[in-house]
Amino acid sequence: MFTRIFGKPKTETSALTTLDKLNETLEMLEKKEKVLQKKAAAEVERAKEFTRAKNKRSAIQCLKRKKLYEQQIEQLGNFQLRIHDQMIMLEGAKATTETVDALRTGAAAMKAMQKATNIDDVDKTMDEINEQTENMKQIQEALSTPIGSAADFDEDELEAELEELEGAELEEQLLQPATQAPAAPVQVPAGRQPARPLPQKRTAEEDELAALQAEMAL
Repeated sequence: MFTRIFGKPKTETSALTTLDKLNETLEMLEKKEKVLQKKAAAEVERAKEFTRAKNKRSAIQCLKRKKLYEQQIEQLGNFQLRIHDQMIMLEGAKATTETVDALRTGAAAMKAMQKATNIDDVDKTMDEINEQTENMKQIQEALSTPIGSAADFDEDELEAELEELEGAELEEQLLQPATQAPAAPVQVPAGRQPARPLPQKRTAEEDELAALQAEMAL
């Protein structure tokens, strides 16, 4: 177990060290390639000079050396391709290993959680919740049930009585005469007194009644 635990950092360090080594080798090959390219170009210039000097043999020797340099340049190019390929494969393998390790860790965590959570315990918990919910409903129904004299009341009878009261009230409202609205008071402007009513003229019957009252008084 401990070997497996402490082995992963070592493997990761080895992969990083290998990548660094491949990078160093690649840089070295690129430098050599540039040097050989300069040498090949120099041989071409020397061949041109010998050609102008009519020294054919020396010019041919320069071209031969140029060919050798080009062969080495091509070989170095192949080496670089192989190193690039090796680096790509190593980086891919490193990513694959990290992915597998992450998946293995997740699977172990999932397994541990499944062990901690048993399906029987889940069913038991759900049964207890349902039982408690049902008990609470029964308690609420018991508390809302009328007790004593209120339990003997007939709801239908009370509804009928209420309808009779509503009908009697409506009938009483329909039988009442319409009331006249009181006359609005006449507003008198400030500083003016209301006019006194004029004495009305008495009728003949009122005159005879007044004379009879006067005779009886005598």
